[in-house]
Amino acid sequence: EKNITDLDFSVKKNIFNLAEYKNKKPENLTACLLDRPRHKHIIDELIKLKVKIKLITDGDISGALMVTNGKYNVDIFMGIGGSPEGVLAASALDAFDCNFQGRFIFESNEDKKRAKKMGIENLEKKYDLDEIVTGDTIFCATGITSGDLVSGIEIINDEFISETLITHKSSGLRQLIKTKNKI
Repeated sequence: EKNITDLDFSVKKNIFNLAEYKNKKPENLTACLLDRPRHKHIIDELIKLKVKIKLITDGDISGALMVTNGKYNVDIFMGIGGSPEGVLAASALDAFDCNFQGRFIFESNEDKKRAKKMGIENLEKKYDLDEIVTGDTIFCATGITSGDLVSGIEIINDEFISETLITHKSSGLRQLIKTKNKI
């Protein structure tokens, strides 16, 4: 739902808004974040609010997608990740009608110059999901190693078994497909 959470809101305001929307107490929410030093201030605030925290070591796309299914028990994904990963997560979340916002973070003047060369005028702009991906979206992710979202490749007897998450916005497809291939 739009306008419940926002990049420009404090962690506390986002958590309180989400708790109210979901009719839960903040301590009954779970936030997922990449376990990185850059997220220390967010983690500290979540601890103060008694929000449950799921720290992941990698896989920010799958972390973001955990909000789409109650079985993962994740209410919000927060933090700073890479731009390509943000676009991929947004394309998958689009099929689930989720809220997503992103903003570029530039670490140097060289990064800013490069962005301007690519046509990015407003370096502070906050992008909503419908500005990140437009039109119809298709997303596919096949697990190589096992994670929370999909299982990794298994070899059983003479078969490779893989799991792929596929989403397609216009058809409403949101499916986990298990495939077996002979060696």
